[in-house]
Amino acid sequence: MLVENDGSIVASATAPHAPFASPGPAWAEQDPHDWWRASTEAIRTVLGRTSGDRKADAIGLSGQMHGAVLLDGHGEVLRPSIIWCDQRTSAECRWLDQTLGARRLLELTLNTALTNFTLTRLLWVRSHEPDTWTRVRHVLLPKDYVRMRLSGVYATDVADASGTLLLDVTHRRWSDEMIEAVGLRKDILPDVFESPAPCAQVSRDAAAATGLLEGTPIVAGAGDQAAGAVGMGITRPGAVSVTIGTSGVVFAATERPALDPKGRIHTFCHAVPGRWHVMGVTQAAGLSLRWMRDQFGGGHEGGDAAYERLAAEAAQVPAGSDGILWAPYLMGERTPHCDPDVRAALVGLAAQHTRGHVIRAVMEGVAFSLKDTFEIFAELRLPIVNVRVGGGGARSAVWRQIQADVYDRPVETVKAEEGAAYGAAILAGVGAGYWPSVDHACDEIVVSAARTNPESTAIDVMNRRYDQFKRVYPALRAIYQH
Repeated sequence: MLVENDGSIVASATAPHAPFASPGPAWAEQDPHDWWRASTEAIRTVLGRTSGDRKADAIGLSGQMHGAVLLDGHGEVLRPSIIWCDQRTSAECRWLDQTLGARRLLELTLNTALTNFTLTRLLWVRSHEPDTWTRVRHVLLPKDYVRMRLSGVYATDVADASGTLLLDVTHRRWSDEMIEAVGLRKDILPDVFESPAPCAQVSRDAAAATGLLEGTPIVAGAGDQAAGAVGMGITRPGAVSVTIGTSGVVFAATERPALDPKGRIHTFCHAVPGRWHVMGVTQAAGLSLRWMRDQFGGGHEGGDAAYERLAAEAAQVPAGSDGILWAPYLMGERTPHCDPDVRAALVGLAAQHTRGHVIRAVMEGVAFSLKDTFEIFAELRLPIVNVRVGGGGARSAVWRQIQADVYDRPVETVKAEEGAAYGAAILAGVGAGYWPSVDHACDEIVVSAARTNPESTAIDVMNRRYDQFKRVYPALRAIYQH
């Protein structure tokens, strides 16, 4: 995406890469080379859509969090990246809890040991692929591999690094105590920067591959959630975003590193220097609807047309889906249950139900799961002044209304729907000096587009259904805990 300094989007493009491979149960891997190939294609397409002598003055990056990219001393990829939704590392989480203890982990990193975090992938490779591990000289997160290919520089940002379980989130630096406790070498980790800070430049080789100008500065950027929050203007306390992509995230900015002593939500550095954020995650949010489309969608439409048809069927069904509940645990769950082993369930089916009932139940179940995070925010007394929604869940009018009814709050969309890419561009603009701060940039260019109010007749129904939803997980846990 190329963004003008008034916030307008000059051009944007996407390029496909392969879906994740799953060589084992609940495993997920991708080839970093494929990210780089897609990135070069998308960059060239964007530059080809511009007119005149426009050029990029600064570059920001964003990408999926938590993935472990393992490189040798020459920067060559050693194995496919184990990405964010992979669930293979339960044993490594238990080892961390036994070795350091959950309380000490919270003290050092403000987070608990979850199968999603990067450190657990490193421990898994060290244990199960020792020959590969002996060759590791650099560890990067997904977007940082793209930066390395653009510049030759090994760097990351504090927001993305917060999801590794190796960062001292309070002091915004690598945790020497954590690194020593797990027996890693600090020199395999990249240098860490604040998100708007310039940290690299486009190399000659990358300029030839992408069409960018050699020497163009690259800022640190941020993981998809923090960058997406910047793109939606979620920079100050009281501002909350709900993004439904493959996963679903409820995100709130804070002035201090707010800690949940029960470890149910994540406390990370924000992409805004001197700020933090808390977030809860539903592993399979948009993934639930995609799974529904792929397995039971019918018809021949693809892409957005298929989702529009599903949403049209859901719109014919009343709030509450006539008794059906969907527990969206296709890939285990993070918030609030931190349970990689639980699996999804469709509860309450009867003979009179149609596919539209099931589709709406899937949408409602995702919203119920995300409401769990709102409940934790209330428990921690975190303010909620306004809620902005993004991702695929914001493009559907039905899903926006469901979210407003479930959260019992108005929800807003923003004019620029591109989320993380737009946020990365804002960070680049701040790094290049177009705006004095991230707050100034967001105040100036992030604009609300539409507002959806909750429907009074649906709120009571959704509250009752949510109470029922909360009773589904304990029943599933009893099934899967062995």
